[in-house]
This record gives sequence, C-alpha cells and structure tokens, in this order.
Amino acid sequence: MDVTGPYLNATSNSLAYGLTGPEDARQTVAFWADRGVTSFKAYKDITREELAAAVQEAHKRGLKVTGHLCSVTYEEAAEIGIDNLEHGFFANTAQDPGKKPDACSESEGDYTLEHMTPGSPEANRLIATLIRHHVAITSTLPGQASKVVDLDPSMAGRPAVRPAVLDAMAPSERDVYLYGRNRSANESRQASDADLLRRDMELERAFVAAGGLLLAGPDPVGINGNIPGFGDQREIELLVEAGFSPVEAIRIATLNGATYLGRDKEIGSISVGKNADLVVMKGDPASRIADIENVEIVFKDGVGYDTKKLLESVKGRYGEY
Repeated sequence: MDVTGPYLNATSNSLAYGLTGPEDARQTVAFWADRGVTSFKAYKDITREELAAAVQEAHKRGLKVTGHLCSVTYEEAAEIGIDNLEHGFFANTAQDPGKKPDACSESEGDYTLEHMTPGSPEANRLIATLIRHHVAITSTLPGQASKVVDLDPSMAGRPAVRPAVLDAMAPSERDVYLYGRNRSANESRQASDADLLRRDMELERAFVAAGGLLLAGPDPVGINGNIPGFGDQREIELLVEAGFSPVEAIRIATLNGATYLGRDKEIGSISVGKNADLVVMKGDPASRIADIENVEIVFKDGVGYDTKKLLESVKGRYGEY
C-alpha cells in the first residue's frame, strides 16, 4: 500500500498540516517518511520556500511530491522540482488577476485556464517547462464533468449517475446527491464550467502530444456522485471524449501511472514476468470504451475477485461514516 502524509499547507484544516516555514516543511516530511509514508501532497496555500524544502527532503529519501496548488503556479512548482500536478490544468494560477507571490488567487486558476489557449505562447512555454522538468500531470475529469452533465451538449441525455453508483451510496449520501442534482441550476455557472472542462481537455491533449506524461485519477470524494471505482471508469471514458483513442486512454490510466511510480517493470501492462493484476470485462473497450464498465472479475496478485460480490458487499455503504 502506498501511503501519503498529511497535506502540506500553510494553514491547517481537516486534510492539511499547517506549516510554519520551510524548516517545518522539511521536518514534517522527514517525520512521516521515517514512519513509512511513501509520498506527499502540497496544497493550495503552501509557499514556494516551504514547497522547495519539502521537495528537497522527499527527493533525498527517494520519495515524490505531488500538488493541488494555487499559491504556487505550475511553472514555479516545476522549477522547484515537484514531481506531479493534480487536476489537469485547473489549478494553475499564473495569469489570474491580482495573483500575488505565495498567495492563492480569488479565481483559483479558472481565469488562467479560460485564457490559456492551446498553441499560445503561454501554453507552449508552460508545457515545455513541465516536460523539461519531468513533471507529470494527473487528469481528474469526472469532478468537473459532473457539474455540467445537464448543459454540455456532448453529455446530453445521460442519466445523473449509473444505477450501480446510487446503489453503492449510503442513504444519507444518496439523499444529498439527489437534492443537489434536483436544485435549480445556475446555467451561467454551468456554461462556464463546461468551457473550462473543454479547455482542460484540449491542454491535456497538447501536453501529451508534446511528450508529457499524463496520469488518470477520479478524485472520488463523493461530490456530484463521483465515488471510487466508478469514478476511475468515468475518467477513462472522459479521456476518450477529450480526443484520446480508447487504447491511449487505457494506457494513461494504467501503464502511465505505473511508470510515474517507477513500477512499470512490475505492473501497469500485461506482460510476461509482471504481477497478474488484471481486469476482465465483457466486450471490447479498445473499440467501445463504455465496455470498460462491464467488469466481471478482477485479479489481484493472481487471486480472482467476483465483481458482483464485491459490489454487493459495499451496497449502501459509501459515505456511511
């Protein structure tokens, strides 16, 4: 199991440890690394000096640092030596109005994403910087897509979420989701979210076309029906909607992640000598990506797990605690 430490941030909250400066950042990384933590995540309010100290200590121990940033721009983080950036290009604040050094902007990246056209000098410079410093990007499209499912023409006609997702939710979680779903929508906000989603998809394609390493994750925190497992499948489907071929999307969600972790010799693809971690599906996702939802059995370390039994075991449980 890969375990991450408390988020590294300038302020404390339920997820993050509030740092008091760069030396505290270094000591925090050292403390948790000594106790078996294998990676670290920088959060929205971390300063550049704190991030640099955390990255230096983590790298000294052979560990990696990712980030959901805001106070630090993507280019600044790349120059510092961060290994990965979360949420595609949504959290880059370089062009946000009123952006101050080491401070999160009011826009939190929306303005920059809206105005960073693929192929523009700003986009090309950013992508070149990320690739030069070997910084990966993790695509987390389901969270954003779930906000615009009713408005975006490319998503028209879809049910709110798959019935299996509703079945997995605890009754209270399901009620919260359906209440939010049935509220009157702010169409102006949804239109803006749809535009940002499309722009992020375009930048992710441009990043990969330039040679960047794109990873995939659902960010499955339960908001808007985005929950673990199902969110991973949705991410792969959305990568196809972004313009990747089904095989490219599957590779991004499997082998690319193993490559980033430095474990591609053990896992990430089907090859002689690798661990027997397999997902068996009914259909052909390589030609019809929706078939990725038709999981029948999962093999982990050579042991087969019945999908129906697994789903039955968690029925009505997600969000229970």
